[in-house]
Amino acid sequence: MSVGLNHYLVLGSVLFAISVLGIFLNRKNIIVLLMAIELMLLAVNMNFIAFSHYLQDTAGQIMVFFILTVAAAESAIGLAILVVLFRARRTINVNDLDSLKG
Repeated sequence: MSVGLNHYLVLGSVLFAISVLGIFLNRKNIIVLLMAIELMLLAVNMNFIAFSHYLQDTAGQIMVFFILTVAAAESAIGLAILVVLFRARRTINVNDLDSLKG
């Protein structure tokens, strides 16, 4: 039994669904929200690589490098903002961070 395109697509879909559930079920902790967003990006990257391998085209694999670069920058900026908010408010609870509302 070999692992085909369907297996990778199902795994990517399951990871994407887990990340969406993580975002909707946990709206209190910013760190968990950032991890769920990163998991969502990794699920999409897995689908890009699976289709790229299936179609024998390297464009999907090249696109994954750009997405991972942007995701790393997003994580660094998100964690930096989180550290600043924690120093100012002493909490990372999303409900307590309402000072940004206009």
